[in-house]
Amino acid sequence: MDTGDRLLTPGEVAALFRVDPKTVTRWAAAGRIGSIRTPGGHRRFRESEVRALLEGEGMLEEADEMGRARNASPTATTGPGPANAGMY
Repeated sequence: MDTGDRLLTPGEVAALFRVDPKTVTRWAAAGRIGSIRTPGGHRRFRESEVRALLEGEGMLEEADEMGRARNASPTATTGPGPANAGMY
């Protein structure tokens, strides 16, 4: 078997991206990274695809940019609300 076809667990992928394994599972559920299901229902990821994503050749980078924009500070765009009006 070619090393590029090796299958990685969510924990192994998480360690490469320095995220929690649940994050990797959410990426797979959202279609941001391809996964294969084992007969027991566990997810596995092709090493070649994971390496391509790490090198910036995949969809995760775009998804990260959208995620960062969504997670911006709420006060940065909305400003003070009525509850904070007397504080300034």
